Amino acid sequence: MSEETKVQESVVEETVAQEAGEISQQAAMDLVSLKKGDTVKGTIVKIEDNQATVSLGYKYDGVIPLRELSAVQLDNAAEAVQVGQEVELKVVSIDDEKERLVLSKRLVDGENAWEQLQSRFESGEVFEVAVADVVKGGLVVDVGVRGFIPASMVERHFVEDFSDYKGRTLRVKVKEIDKENNKVILSQKEVLDAEFEQNKQQILSSLEAGQELEGTVQRLTPFGAFVDIGGVDGLVHVSELSWQHVAHPKDLVSEGDKVRVKILKVDPAVGKISLSIKAAQPGPWESAAGQFNTGDVVTGTVRRLVNFGAFVEIAPGVEGLVHISQIAHRHIATPHEVLQEGQEVQAKVLDFNPAEKRVSLSIKETEEAPEQAPKQERAERSSRAPKEELNNPNVSLSNQSMSFTLAEKFGDKLSKFK
Repeated sequence: MSEETKVQESVVEETVAQEAGEISQQAAMDLVSLKKGDTVKGTIVKIEDNQATVSLGYKYDGVIPLRELSAVQLDNAAEAVQVGQEVELKVVSIDDEKERLVLSKRLVDGENAWEQLQSRFESGEVFEVAVADVVKGGLVVDVGVRGFIPASMVERHFVEDFSDYKGRTLRVKVKEIDKENNKVILSQKEVLDAEFEQNKQQILSSLEAGQELEGTVQRLTPFGAFVDIGGVDGLVHVSELSWQHVAHPKDLVSEGDKVRVKILKVDPAVGKISLSIKAAQPGPWESAAGQFNTGDVVTGTVRRLVNFGAFVEIAPGVEGLVHISQIAHRHIATPHEVLQEGQEVQAKVLDFNPAEKRVSLSIKETEEAPEQAPKQERAERSSRAPKEELNNPNVSLSNQSMSFTLAEKFGDKLSKFK
């Protein structure tokens, strides 16, 4: 190697050393100029369980402890940042002994979050959040600050167990914001309710009375069943569940059952839909056509008693009238003298008219009539009765009954004295 070459290399080494010294000196000066609370930018170069290392271009790197990575509790630093990610941080402390800066991403995120959250609250903006933790009473999310979704504001329906919600992405709106108390309440239910109402109105506008649809039983009440017919619920009143009497909807259907329903009425103004399960099925009179004929003796159940007779069910949903004159061979004042509701009876079909939904029945036609005395004996007994009553000292007649008897017997003769 020539002397000239050696001289050139020596000059280069001195230059490099001088520049390195200048850089080191500048970095040291920059480091000295930093203080607690300053904002810096850097790049994540290493991630460990409990911290992330950041390159800032200074003499030594900075670290972000796990607690300073997010406003919510994390299990691992990788949940908040990735290697190569550029981040804005605040200086928490300068540790010269360990030659490191302690930094916070949480503080910067918090400062930036409040203004954005206020804007979203005022505009009603819908945005996505990831569930960071499940706690008693609801869900915790990171929105730059700690956000909370109460259990009652998560879904439109009741949720008993939220254990599988951690990590889920939800669409929420800001329900309440209080910077002074570091409080942010979010709601997914409001978002779902708004979408449901919009969808409901679209569906309601497409429905018409008389349509038949497939539905799913959603919930049961003592007065009926609510059935989902494609995004909206309609009510099947207990009287519309079956052609037969139903005491409670649970006696006929269960939640989750698939049913066919007919739309009875749609009221978009109040968002109500009236449905019927029985109207979507063949009526009992249709099924009964050809099943009964005049002269048939059938078994039925007394369903109602009225002054003029009894209604007897001879098939599910098919009731016939037994007129009071057809209940018994003897004279009765009311049907209650002979029958009671729920009683099983035999009846003869006198007339069957399914088109007019009318059946005439007779109970006495199925029973043998009591024997009657010969005609002459009845006549003699009738003519003899008044004399026997008058001559019988044990019979006491009132003035009213006596005058009635005399009027009957001597009416024509007494009229001459008027």
